Amino acid sequence: MGGFEDDEPPSKRARASSVESASLSDGFCYSKSVNPLGGTMARSLTSQGKEVMVGSKGVIKRDEFVRIITKALYTLGYEKSGAVLEEESGITLHSPLVNLFRKQVLDGNWDSAVATLNKLGLLDENVVKSAAFLLLEQKFFELLRNDNLMGAIKTLRSEISPLGVNRKRVHEMSSCLISCPQNVLLVFAKLGTDYSNSRLKLLEELQKVLPPTVMVPERRLENIVEQALIVQREACYLHNSIDGLSLYVDHHCGKDQIPSRTLQVLRAHSDEVWFLQFSNNGKYLASASNDKSAIIWKVDEDGELLLKHILTGHEKPVMMVAWSPDDRQLLTCGMEEAVRRWDVESGKCIHVYEKPGLGLMSCGWFPDGKQILSGLTDESLCLWDLDGKEADCWKGQRSSKTPDFAVSKDGKLIISMSRDSTILLFNRDTKQERLIEEDKTITSFSLSEDGDFLLVNLITEEIHLWNIMNDPSRVSKYTGHKRSRFVIRSCFGGSEQAFIASGSEDSKVYIWHRATGDVIETLSGHSGAVNCVSWNPTNPHMLASASDDHTIRIWGLKKASTKRKDVCSSSSNNGAHMNGSANGNGFVHQCNGSRSK
Repeated sequence: MGGFEDDEPPSKRARASSVESASLSDGFCYSKSVNPLGGTMARSLTSQGKEVMVGSKGVIKRDEFVRIITKALYTLGYEKSGAVLEEESGITLHSPLVNLFRKQVLDGNWDSAVATLNKLGLLDENVVKSAAFLLLEQKFFELLRNDNLMGAIKTLRSEISPLGVNRKRVHEMSSCLISCPQNVLLVFAKLGTDYSNSRLKLLEELQKVLPPTVMVPERRLENIVEQALIVQREACYLHNSIDGLSLYVDHHCGKDQIPSRTLQVLRAHSDEVWFLQFSNNGKYLASASNDKSAIIWKVDEDGELLLKHILTGHEKPVMMVAWSPDDRQLLTCGMEEAVRRWDVESGKCIHVYEKPGLGLMSCGWFPDGKQILSGLTDESLCLWDLDGKEADCWKGQRSSKTPDFAVSKDGKLIISMSRDSTILLFNRDTKQERLIEEDKTITSFSLSEDGDFLLVNLITEEIHLWNIMNDPSRVSKYTGHKRSRFVIRSCFGGSEQAFIASGSEDSKVYIWHRATGDVIETLSGHSGAVNCVSWNPTNPHMLASASDDHTIRIWGLKKASTKRKDVCSSSSNNGAHMNGSANGNGFVHQCNGSRSK
């Protein structure tokens, strides 16, 4: 290949002894009493004064365990099973008093609900006031909805305000009443209130405020299980599974989840293959070659790649390709020549982008799919509308012949070479410029899927990982591959892009662990320099590599049972029809699209 206020969440506590009640302002009562043996709380199992524990480690309280299981059953709709578990275990999900409280909330009996709240025996006054605020706020809104403006005003003044909590929200409610007293719907809109299933939503909010011993949080069992699975996944050094995590066994991935076996060899190019890239949806692969053509390959349902279109018309070798955000179009860029836009389904050339006296060296799409970006031989970057009209051009920002650039998903950040060892991060909105400065010449770079990291290939046989979220900082380094003459490209890949892959001049593909920098696999099979690699973004088990040996290799899992397949091509002289493989047909397409200069 060529070279180069007061809204803090209150603490949640429940009191387990009986005390006299105390009065709050304006008749609101804050209770400090509870009798666990009198039916105000769920009965807990005890054994000689100690809580009964379950589990091999003896760290799980049985009554809590049973209650969250019961809660999960009810949440899943298994009402009978939940009731049976409560009866058989003797551990109720909620005490009779809490059940009464929940019923009063769902029935909209707000004064009774506030009174019951005072009897729950909550120790923290802030918790009581916060829960009472939620109840009275709901009462306020429902009075408004029922056109009882005076009742709402009275509730706000004599019941909500004296609580002294969430003053900002109280101010908003008062302001809306003053500004639009005749338009209740407008009040709701201004306060961001949604009345669909509002009482059920209120119960969920109350569960966030009240101690979990009083009301078990929604989906608590699911949350615990999810946390356990996430911990297992994060602890899995080679995590690259596509089957999801099982509850039946502890999760562990071995090297068998890393694509390291050649599943296909694609031989449709007649010269060195310099570049390749999977589509965003992972259903296609596009390759660019020194033979002046680009090829679109289709990934079928079985994971086999079939030749779909051969795209011809460039007068010079094709340097790179770029998929549109919706994968319906493809850009190809000739070496210091032109950029062509193709329809992926038909294979027809739609437009040719040229600039008199200058050659185009790179191509890419803006996230909206309505504009394209290209690097030119005069070291400028130009933005084009799809019809070929030049929309913008940044001149004098680059003094490097490395054509690579990248655009963030929001289209605000443009990343390009500034000098041979410097990358420019340019914010189009703020005009802010940040720099990544390396000690040695940069040969290529690529942007992570989340747009927070940049992978930088250097002439010194090193690949550096940079965090570019704020001030750029180097976070990792990858070594072991070979590079002396050619542009070698690397990529992020695997599950959550946890791995780094790169080509190499020793005819191998190298795979590193992104976090540690360890070499995980070295893949042999090519007989020439491996110029570029691409990891399928939707299938972590599929990796493609392009080589000077004129081939593309598709790598998969070692345990795959299918035999290796070679895909060749033989086109007729008139460029009409060709056989891409035994199962699919491909076509040669000559570019004759409209031109813009």
